[in-house]
Amino acid sequence: QVQLVESGGGSVQAGGSLRLSCAASGSIFSINTMGWYRQAPGNQRALVATITSDGSTYYADSVKDRFAISRNNANNTIYLQMSSLKPEDTAIYYCSAQRIRTIANTYFDSWGQGTQVTVSS
Repeated sequence: QVQLVESGGGSVQAGGSLRLSCAASGSIFSINTMGWYRQAPGNQRALVATITSDGSTYYADSVKDRFAISRNNANNTIYLQMSSLKPEDTAIYYCSAQRIRTIANTYFDSWGQGTQVTVSS
């Protein structure tokens, strides 16, 4: 059993910053890719940023140069530093872990429960 727990969401004014954290726990041997997705009301869930176990990153165009994803492989934790926040960044942010390899040598993907980020103008 693997759990992803997000923290760090909240409310901020436009131009402000927030830092999200996501910790994976359980019988984990390794995790290939971890990342952040977001879903605004009425919209589909969309990719924000991902980071692989070797540190390669990918960002959606809408957040490039404003958000930074980082990772600590030792404790299976990722972070999303969000700066210059805009009202359109308002959404529920979900942590994802793809291709989790367990100690039992099984593989699966997992999602966190989500954390709300609200940016007011």
